[in-house]
Amino acid sequence: MRFINPIPFVSDIQRSTSFYRDLLGLTVRADFGNFVLFEGGFAIHEGRSLEQTVWRETFPDMGPYGRANLLLYFEHDDVDAAFERIAPHVELIHPVERQAWGQRVFRFYDPDRHAVEVGEPQAISPEDSGSGT
Repeated sequence: MRFINPIPFVSDIQRSTSFYRDLLGLTVRADFGNFVLFEGGFAIHEGRSLEQTVWRETFPDMGPYGRANLLLYFEHDDVDAAFERIAPHVELIHPVERQAWGQRVFRFYDPDRHAVEVGEPQAISPEDSGSGT
């Protein structure tokens, strides 16, 4: 068994595709209309169609899909440049800050109010990864 990727539900697949492609700079690997896969494994799915596929029904409008209980994490080699490009176009949670573990990150909401974090790359040693090698 291996984990592949989370698939956030989105209310407007075209708006969210534009957000992740045009603003965050992700490259679309495959676009199936109601499901979009980006290079690196991140994917989004139109919520109503995925509700029907998984639960065989659609749910009444419960507000935005983002629920402040999941953080979508991305890395960028120049976190300050990413912040300058992205910040004017999003609702920020906070600007670039150094975290207790030393990494610099900023956080904001996507169009469905999923929390998104962009951080500088972290070097992880094999003993930190739990791989046992």
